[in-house]
Amino acid sequence: MASLIGFYSLIFGLGLSLFIIFFSYKNFKSSNNFDARITTFTFLQLLLVVISFIGLIISFINSDFSNETVFNHSHTTKPIFYKISGTWGNHEGSLLLWLLVLTLFIFLFLIKSKKQDKNYRILTLLFQQVIIIGFFIFIIKTSSPFNYIFPTPKEGLGLNPILQDPALAIHPPILYLGYVGSSVIFSSTLAATSLNYISKEWAKHIKIWILLSWIFLTLGILLGSIWAYYELGWGGFWFWDPVENVSLMPWLALTTLLHCILILERKLLFKSWVIILSIATFTLSMSGTFLVRSGVLNSVHTFANDPQRGLFILIFLFCLIFLSLFIFFFFHKAEDKREYNFFWLSKESSIILNNWFMMYFLTVILIGTIYPIFLEVITSEKISVGPPFYNKLLIPFLVPFLFAMAIGPKLKWVKSDLKDKLYLIIFLIISLLISIFIIKNFNIDFLINTILVTAAFYLFFITSRDFFIKKFNNLSQNLAHFGFSLLMLSILLNNIFSTEVITNLRVGETYKSEKIEINFVSIDKNNIKNYNAITGNFKIENIEGDMDIFKPELRIYNQPNIVTSEAYIKTNLFTDKFITINLVQNQDYFNVRYQIKPFMIWIWISVLLITFGGIISVFKRHEN
Repeated sequence: MASLIGFYSLIFGLGLSLFIIFFSYKNFKSSNNFDARITTFTFLQLLLVVISFIGLIISFINSDFSNETVFNHSHTTKPIFYKISGTWGNHEGSLLLWLLVLTLFIFLFLIKSKKQDKNYRILTLLFQQVIIIGFFIFIIKTSSPFNYIFPTPKEGLGLNPILQDPALAIHPPILYLGYVGSSVIFSSTLAATSLNYISKEWAKHIKIWILLSWIFLTLGILLGSIWAYYELGWGGFWFWDPVENVSLMPWLALTTLLHCILILERKLLFKSWVIILSIATFTLSMSGTFLVRSGVLNSVHTFANDPQRGLFILIFLFCLIFLSLFIFFFFHKAEDKREYNFFWLSKESSIILNNWFMMYFLTVILIGTIYPIFLEVITSEKISVGPPFYNKLLIPFLVPFLFAMAIGPKLKWVKSDLKDKLYLIIFLIISLLISIFIIKNFNIDFLINTILVTAAFYLFFITSRDFFIKKFNNLSQNLAHFGFSLLMLSILLNNIFSTEVITNLRVGETYKSEKIEINFVSIDKNNIKNYNAITGNFKIENIEGDMDIFKPELRIYNQPNIVTSEAYIKTNLFTDKFITINLVQNQDYFNVRYQIKPFMIWIWISVLLITFGGIISVFKRHEN
């Protein structure tokens, strides 16, 4: 019954789009005030999608295996929390979540934009309805979460165990809030461009949506990174996995857009940048959906392997891109070059430099992600693009980017100089001395690491000064920049000082090296509701005589029958100690992987600081 209600709610929701478009077009042509019926129909559409989504949740909770989606992704022994999260932990359910957020955001937009021009609001709604209708049709025709199975199976196939995790349960909804938030930015920008409505007032209005989308996308990426760190057993927080990349690319575009919109609301500059970045952000979000849903990417994150679904999204995406480019070239008026009459050493020029750096990083990641796909299509040859590719192309440009980010905020508008900025030289010297000390004492490649560590420390010192000395002067910017500098420094030191031991041990055996001793004491076996656990008991002693007890697990799930490795991690303010075990096939050995990962917790804290900077900006009433 819940599935039936959910399916017909989608049909009626699609039908309401016709009413919304009809009344919007009629209201757009008239000179009257905004028609309240449009808001009512938009709310009803949202309500129908909510009912549909609740219907799917109820089907999962009740283990209704007559529903194909529930049968494929649930099981009676699965805990209730994962039954609910299983609603969006699959292709069909995640698309329904996309649609829910799309309808929610446009309704909130109409409520929050009452002071804006009537035609601008209507046109934004119309552009958003084009996207909403596309998703309605996509879900109903190719990806319905309410397909029936007859006869009804007694058991389901279960959810992939690595997805049965609290962090990953909340990761997709938060990430989608960031992705789908970019749709409102996209629709709003097209509407404003069509009406020549882009102004300082419009920039202040749309900035809140850019900030909200950016905050949710940042938190979504953070949660995914934390999940990958402890759940996949790889011991790292970022692997340049293609699906990680497709979330990072819209974040880079959105971050650049955020800086441009802050300038636009002050100086009426960078109109073209704002339009192009708004289009690019949503396009990249949609491209990520295409890549994940089409099955062309080989990743632990991918949901579907159906080229027909991917083709639908690809055609839909091309239509949206064509529409947006048509509006940009035919409606956007070229900016007066006199408006760009500012000195090379100024805040405006630093923003432009920042934009080009971010676009370079975005381009490298885009090429690294899609090049293997095109190569396979053309030559049938499969290649994998990994960290060495990104390190070689990104690190040389990361150094000047960090220096520019340190100095840029110190510049003034229009024209600037670096007088009375002696501390910039002092911090540079201190940073250089610290980096030389670190590199020389830890036997690391000298040249590139010296420059990179210097740049990271330099940005950290400059942003720390701004945060602690001028923390109430533009707190949101200072906190976000301080968080970013802490992130860069933590990542760099983590990479330099991380150590790893990989060995095969039987129970009772000991691994010894100059710095560490790993004693495999015993194993315990336990039966849990939906899996059997094999827990290894390890004593690990380092050269200083400190001893730790570790209890990593192997979990053997009953449905589906999959073995997962659960890392055991000990965390303090300076270091993570990380251990995983795996069975060696046809042997009584266990493969043991023990890692020491410095400053891991500061990577997570730094991203939270960046996010808090954005949250403060949302609630801040005015710029200082």
